[in-house]
Amino acid sequence: MAHVPGLRSPYAKVGRLVYFGRMVDKIRLHAAGRLPVADYTPNMGKAFDARCCTFLRVNYDELRARALIGDLSDLPLLTWAEQHGGARTDEECDVWNGFMAKRGWRDEVAEVLARRIAESRLEGRPVLTMFDYLDFDEGRFSTHSRPWELRDPVVVLLMGVAGSGKTTVGTQLAAELGWSFRDADDFHPPENIAKMGAGTPLTDDDRAPWLAAIRHHIAGTLARGESGVVTCSALRERYRTAATPSTGRVRLVHLTGNFELIHGRMQARTDHFMKPEMLQSQFAALEQPADALSLDVTRSPADLVGEIRRDLAL
Repeated sequence: MAHVPGLRSPYAKVGRLVYFGRMVDKIRLHAAGRLPVADYTPNMGKAFDARCCTFLRVNYDELRARALIGDLSDLPLLTWAEQHGGARTDEECDVWNGFMAKRGWRDEVAEVLARRIAESRLEGRPVLTMFDYLDFDEGRFSTHSRPWELRDPVVVLLMGVAGSGKTTVGTQLAAELGWSFRDADDFHPPENIAKMGAGTPLTDDDRAPWLAAIRHHIAGTLARGESGVVTCSALRERYRTAATPSTGRVRLVHLTGNFELIHGRMQARTDHFMKPEMLQSQFAALEQPADALSLDVTRSPADLVGEIRRDLAL
């Protein structure tokens, strides 16, 4: 099957449960016309979807209707399911996670799994379970992320001067992981955008509400049990502190390059409010982070995404 941007790994947890987020992704992607019909539609509401709903004691069609109401996020949707069908204990959730994560390994589904591996030409890959198969078949590579550890959600914060490729790399990284993506520009109030569009650098007072909005978004993402990718120039240490909740679950990636390279890129852009003339002030303000993964942007976006995933085990 082809990679579907926005479709999470079955190992990804929402609250206490694996797979639930993937089921919700399929519902929403299908409604938006972004889910390949032949590969996914026949099994919607069946197989693992049906098992998940049976575990939660909810009707799939009711869950689907609820998932498509407004912008209801994953954790409130799971809370609704638990209230509707009855709360499950932590022990029951642990049993569910273990059962689902091991489907296909020495059980009655093993023969089906072997057939799927052959059909997808995945022989030689360390595919031991149906979850592994889905990850490899969709290009997520389970052995890199060690998904069986069922880790807590994380947010990758991509930082660097304007023109360093944060948006390009961030969108590609989020698409590969099936995570949400938000660009720093989304958080600027209109007056900041107007100021930068006029070639006037922002003051710290201008930046304060912008950094607070990014911090609020990151905190909300993690509180919902979700992972995500966010960009922010975050040039100074105090800006990084202001934009990052103290959760220990934010991974900082610094995209670096020399002035001439990035200035050339900015001159080639015609659709962005940040002017090339402002780049020198960004380089002057930059304080090198001590705790970031630093990557040279002379490499291709695909190479950078691969390095991020390898170094951060995503």
